[in-house]
Amino acid sequence: MVRFLASAAALALASPSASQAPSTGVAVHAFECGRLVQPDLGRFNDIYRFRGQRREFAAGCFLIRHPKGNLLLWDAGLNAAMAAGSPTMMLGLPIPERLRALGMTPGDVTHVGISHYHADHSGGAADFPRAELLIGRGDWEALKAMKPEERPAQNLAPWLTGGGKVTPVAADRDVFGDGLVTMLAMPGHTAGHTALLVKLSDGWLLLSGDQYHFRENRAVRGVPVFNANRADTLASHDRFEAIAANLKARVVIQHDPRDLASLPAFPAALR
Repeated sequence: MVRFLASAAALALASPSASQAPSTGVAVHAFECGRLVQPDLGRFNDIYRFRGQRREFAAGCFLIRHPKGNLLLWDAGLNAAMAAGSPTMMLGLPIPERLRALGMTPGDVTHVGISHYHADHSGGAADFPRAELLIGRGDWEALKAMKPEERPAQNLAPWLTGGGKVTPVAADRDVFGDGLVTMLAMPGHTAGHTALLVKLSDGWLLLSGDQYHFRENRAVRGVPVFNANRADTLASHDRFEAIAANLKARVVIQHDPRDLASLPAFPAALR
């Protein structure tokens, strides 16, 4: 009996408690890749909500470390050429310098995931030409139709010119094949717009791309006037919210500085 009790106690010490979820091994480092001043939020909602309001947006970027050793950069913010002389764009610390703080180099980035082709999400991508580019198929087709001098095409030139591996994503994609990091098809903002779902030790993280730009617009299901398709946007709103509710996911609106500030300050990570 004593031996049984001792064995049971040892097993209890060796096993995680019910409140301690086993680690997935995924770490997410969040940081700003620049700031953008929006002088009038009216264009972010096509029923004239927020008209005349000024707001400063963050360009949120995320380094996702996978236990297999892969390193995914999700969105790439602004670059120096975009911010130079601009009164509405400000570049923060470049992504390669963020990597140095983690003891890494651009060559360690195995994948660059772009939620959509807009320049404020693709600006720093060219610093990682050896990484595999993951981008929605609709956006990839739009990029191939652009002139080389257009800003998004410049930002993603290493892949458009055939120098880097690119994977156009047609639907949802389990990036590493184990359910830990998944690109979610959320068309509407652009034809190939995607969000990112990450499994952490204590639950799910849902990164918005540009499904929403700020909290207040999410609350009213706002549709920007510049979105590619209003009906697709609303359908993606529905899907985004259902996923968030069903998984009890932590939602991060990538352009909202308040959401980025709620995450561990770089170089700390969410796990």
